[in-house]
Amino acid sequence: MTYVYQLPPDLPVPLDDGTTRHLPGMALPSIDLASTLGGTINPATLNSKLIIYCYPMTGQPGVALPEGWDQIPGARGCTPQSCAYRDLHTELLELGCTVFGLSSQTTDYQREMAERNHLPFAVLSDPELGFLQALKLPSFEVAGMTLYKRVTLIVDHGIIEAVHYPIFPSDSDAAWVLNYLKHGKQD
Repeated sequence: MTYVYQLPPDLPVPLDDGTTRHLPGMALPSIDLASTLGGTINPATLNSKLIIYCYPMTGQPGVALPEGWDQIPGARGCTPQSCAYRDLHTELLELGCTVFGLSSQTTDYQREMAERNHLPFAVLSDPELGFLQALKLPSFEVAGMTLYKRVTLIVDHGIIEAVHYPIFPSDSDAAWVLNYLKHGKQD
């Protein structure tokens, strides 16, 4: 059985392949994305500070991940990443941020994960990859699926202010974002 809450100690570390360097200063595309909280959300229309963490796919307890998943640098760790955002959500709210998770998984699949992990924020679904393609976000192919690589966007009134990529380990992402928001540009 796959245990989705812990990261194996021997995961390969993703490298910065340069695929996000174009993002700072870009405007978010105007795309309606289905939300686990119901309806759709168009992040480009929200006039506030947003944290959008993009991830490949969350696992489900008792359901096998795609063959070779743990050998793909940066693939493993979507549930720990989401739980880290849950755990720091109050602090991010106090800084005036709205948090969204985002993957290409269906809203029903995401809703199960969000409910099981008690996520207090919306997870958005991009099954047609419109958001990914509009921003030219990094992705990879596995088991016949095109999936987001793990990347986090810090957005201010529709403009990408900062990007966290590559992210490793995945559960360190929310703390990196919190530190960035409190202290400015990070390495």
